[in-house]
Amino acid sequence: MKKVIIPTALDSIAKDTLEKHGGYVVIQLPKCDLAQVLRDNPDTHALIVRSEKVDAAMLDSCPGLKVIVRAGAGYNTIDIRHARKNGIDVMNTPGANSNAVAEEVIALLLADARHLVPADASCRAGKWEKSSFMGRELSGKTIGIVGLGHIGQLVAKRLAGFEVKLLGYDPFISADKAQSLGVTLTTLPELFAAADAVTLHLPENDETRGMIGTSLLGAMKPGATLVNCARAGILDEAALRAAKAANPTLRFLNDVYAKDAEGPKSIADVADIMLPHLGASTHESNHKAALLAAQELIDRDDKGITSAVVNRDIPAGLDPAFARLANIVARLCRVLLGEAASPRLVEARIYGELKPFSDWLLTPVAAALAPDYDTSLDRRHTLAFLAEKGIDYLDRPVDETKKYTSSFTLDITANTAARTLAKASVRGTVEEGNLLISRINDFDKLYVEPSGPFVAFTYDDRPGVLGRIAATLAEAGHNIEDVRNPHSPSDNTSLALLKLDKPASDELVAKIAALISSRHALHIVF
Repeated sequence: MKKVIIPTALDSIAKDTLEKHGGYVVIQLPKCDLAQVLRDNPDTHALIVRSEKVDAAMLDSCPGLKVIVRAGAGYNTIDIRHARKNGIDVMNTPGANSNAVAEEVIALLLADARHLVPADASCRAGKWEKSSFMGRELSGKTIGIVGLGHIGQLVAKRLAGFEVKLLGYDPFISADKAQSLGVTLTTLPELFAAADAVTLHLPENDETRGMIGTSLLGAMKPGATLVNCARAGILDEAALRAAKAANPTLRFLNDVYAKDAEGPKSIADVADIMLPHLGASTHESNHKAALLAAQELIDRDDKGITSAVVNRDIPAGLDPAFARLANIVARLCRVLLGEAASPRLVEARIYGELKPFSDWLLTPVAAALAPDYDTSLDRRHTLAFLAEKGIDYLDRPVDETKKYTSSFTLDITANTAARTLAKASVRGTVEEGNLLISRINDFDKLYVEPSGPFVAFTYDDRPGVLGRIAATLAEAGHNIEDVRNPHSPSDNTSLALLKLDKPASDELVAKIAALISSRHALHIVF
C-alpha cells in the first residue's frame, strides 16, 4: 500500500478515489504543519497539495517521496528542480480551475460597477443611500483581455453576453482564433489606452514580471478598471500607486498577492476590492482538481503515464543543445515575421539522428513563440496549447537524399497586420556543442553561431552596400564581430547579417534601413 498525504482541505473525492483503487492509504490533514508531517512520515509515496509551500528541506526529509501532485495549475510554491534532483515527479492539473477564475473576473467587474460591497454595508447599517451608489453598466463598454490562454478565452466567452467590445493582447494566438472569440487583437499600449476595463491573464515569469508598469497604467482612461486575478508579480505596484495618484478615478480589483497568507497586504492602499485569492475557490473547481489529481497519480503509478509531469528530464540520447536550438530557430522565425504577425501554421522538418526526439523539440518551439509557455510540458500539452491558440502544427517528412546531419528546420506561416500571409523559414544544427544557424529563408550555408546581438538587412544586390552598413555602425560606436553576406540569384537580393559588440537601437536600424533602401531590417539578441 502506497501512503498518500493530502495536507489541505481538498475535496474528499481525491481521498475516496484513491482508497477505492485499493492500492493507497490516504491521510488527509487540513491545516497541518506539513514539514513536521513529512518528517513523521518518511515513507510517504505521494503528496497532493494546493497552494502549500514544499521546499527543499521538506523534500530531503521524506526519502520515500516519489510524486507531488498540485491540484491546480500553478506550481511556483514547489521546488521542482530540487524535486527532480531527488527523483520526485511533480504533476499539476491545468484547466481544473479555469472557469472558476473566469467567473470571478465577471463577478468583480459587476460588483465594482454597481458598488455592491459598500452598498451592502450601508444598507445593513440602516441607511438608504441610493444616490451615493450610482453605478455603471458593462454593456457597450470596451474590455481588454491581456493573455488569451484558456482562462482569457473563457473570460471572452462569458463577457460576450454583455454586448461589449473585446480587445485582446496575445502575440501567439492566431487572428482567426481571436476572431472566433469576438476579440480584436491589438498592441498592449493600444489596449490599455482604449479599454474601459482591463483584465490580466498572464503567468509570472522572467518575461512578464513587472510588465504592467508606468507607461501602460498611465495610459488608462479616467474611471477605467484594472482586474488582476492572475499573479501579483506581473503588476508593478509602485507604478500602480503613481497611476492612481495621477488618475484618482482609476479602479483596481485584486485577488492575488506575493504571499498567500494572513497579514497586511502591500496593495491595500490602492485596491478598491481585495479578495483572499478566491479564484479557484468553488466547490466545482475543487472537486474537478481533486478528482484529476487522484486520477493522474493512479495513471502514473499503474500505467506509467507521465504527461502531467512538469519537471521532466531530457531523454537519454538527446543533446540538450538541440532543445536550445529549436527554441532559437523559432525565436528567429518570430522576429523575421514581426511582432504584429500572428502564427497560424508551424511546420517542422527534423533530420538525421535527431528525428526520434521530434516530440521533445515541439515544446521549446512553443516557448519561443509564447514567452509565457511552460517549457516543462510535453508534446500532448503543447499540441493542445497550439490548438487553443488556433495554430496548426505539422511534423513534415524529410528528404533523406539530402544527407543532412542532425538538424532542425522550422517554417512558420502567419497572418500579418494587413491580413496577408507571410512565411519565415530557418534551419539550424549543432556541431561539437556549438549551435549554428545554417539557413534563413533563401539564404543558405550561413553557419553562424546565434549568440549575442545581431542586425540583419535584405536589399537589392549591388556593390558597396555592406560597406555603408559597416560605416554607419562604426559611426554609432559599434564594433562588428562577425559578418555573413550571402546572395540569392533567384531574386537578386542580398542578406547582410552582422554580429555586434552591443545591441543596436531601433533608431540606428531604421537609419541604416533607409540609407540602403532595405527590403527588411531587424535586430535580435540571442
